[in-house]
Amino acid sequence: MGARGRRKKAVVRPRAEEDADYLQWKSRIPLIYDWFTNHNLAWPSLSCRWGQQLEQKTYKNNQRLFFSERTDGTYPNTLVVANCEVVKPRVATAEHISMFDEESQSPYVKRIKTIVHPGEVNRIREFPQNSRIVATHTDSPEVFIWDVDAQPDCGDRLGDAECQPDLILKGHQSNAEYALAMCNSEPFVLSGGKDKLVVLWCINDHVSSLLNSASTACLGLLNGSLNYNHSKGATNLKASCTPTVAPRAMFHGHVDTVEDVQFCPLSPQEFCSVGDDSCLILWDARVGTNPALKVERAHDGDINCVDWNPFDVNLLLTGSADSSVKMFDRRCMTTGGIGSSVHTFQHHRAAVLCVQWCPDKSTVFGSAGEDNFLNIWDHAKVGASDEYSRPPGLFFQHAGHRDKVVDFHWCETEPWTIASVSDDCARVNGGGTLQLWRMSDFIYRPMEEVLAELETIKEQICYSTEA
Repeated sequence: MGARGRRKKAVVRPRAEEDADYLQWKSRIPLIYDWFTNHNLAWPSLSCRWGQQLEQKTYKNNQRLFFSERTDGTYPNTLVVANCEVVKPRVATAEHISMFDEESQSPYVKRIKTIVHPGEVNRIREFPQNSRIVATHTDSPEVFIWDVDAQPDCGDRLGDAECQPDLILKGHQSNAEYALAMCNSEPFVLSGGKDKLVVLWCINDHVSSLLNSASTACLGLLNGSLNYNHSKGATNLKASCTPTVAPRAMFHGHVDTVEDVQFCPLSPQEFCSVGDDSCLILWDARVGTNPALKVERAHDGDINCVDWNPFDVNLLLTGSADSSVKMFDRRCMTTGGIGSSVHTFQHHRAAVLCVQWCPDKSTVFGSAGEDNFLNIWDHAKVGASDEYSRPPGLFFQHAGHRDKVVDFHWCETEPWTIASVSDDCARVNGGGTLQLWRMSDFIYRPMEEVLAELETIKEQICYSTEA
């Protein structure tokens, strides 16, 4: 494993400095957030993902949420399915969002199902075509596919419960721990691992093998849904009844661990990968299993994460152990090119662990890492004058976590709403922290719009102040 911060000791900031940053952030919550809630976890989490929107209400929307729990071995590791009540914009009061206890659970997060997982859940990815299907990575060569609706709830019997995935994807020759991606348009799964391979599967490929098997009752993928024959009340499944799928293709080009992969938003045959060899590679399955384009030394350290812009497929983001985020334009990339990024975003104080483009604005993205911060950037602001002397492009910094931010996810159905998790077991009662939040729209809206709205409510604001 590279400098990812999950297996090796992270760079430690002085406790007094961390506390000062956190307390300053906490005092500003009513000013900079439209909604915020803090959910203490009994065990640390390495991944969180929003699922589908379940229900719309007057003041809140009900949203599916997935996260993991990494235990100490006394209890099994778990994949958690929860429902989250997301408060609508301009509804939460300042007093409400600023009052929370770091060691308490949020009233907005309701655990629906706990699925016992074989090994810790390093990554969770949901299938865009089917909201009940998720894929997970653990410390093994396999990728696990789960039908979360069909799986039993083991929440009250974790000590002796056992669950089995509904489908196992095989092909890696060594552990594949973090690099995992789902295709938007096809039932394709992409993975990378310590074997230096990028592996592609289609989960529909198991259907033909099932039709030739006498055990077709075990699992069927019909009309895009996994239909597993779980017996009533069952909590385990013989391994022989769990179908496996062989890969469509294996792609060779990295010379060290592959840390992250991502599909092109407009093409299921195109994807990218990054790794501990500091390379960014673009692939095209239509022309073979060798790199279509390889950027050597895209960073000065291991590259931990990559994302592809859903609005402009020429733009990609990478985050590295060198503490920087880079944006690449594939029209300007050349094989063997060094330092061919469009811009380097620098403000993290330690390794960057995850990056993701915002689904609500094409130029905005987030980055998070071992320095406890989740930064929000707008590359359209690079080059613009900034009277506050902020790093180019940076316009918001979420400082609510007490330790490294290991994962975050923008919600596609709740504009500008983010879920983030941190491994801060040393700071919050031995567990981890899940935070759900949305910055104030005054921060990202055009200045002229904000000033015009403030002018319309000036009398109410002045009245409140005088009162």
